[in-house]
Amino acid sequence: MVGDRLLVHANTVGERDRGGVITEVQGLDGGPPYVVRFDDGHTGLVFPGPDAVVLPK
Repeated sequence: MVGDRLLVHANTVGERDRGGVITEVQGLDGGPPYVVRFDDGHTGLVFPGPDAVVLPK
């Protein structure tokens, strides 16, 4: 849902988790893909994998 946070856990030692706000939902019934504005300012289309968690606002 728009406004929820997406957290992508790092899968490599030394990398940081990435987080951002879902700004657009492009899938059916609220599913992925999502357009996410990450905390570093980058915006991208994300097809979240098993290392990702959606945190409701």
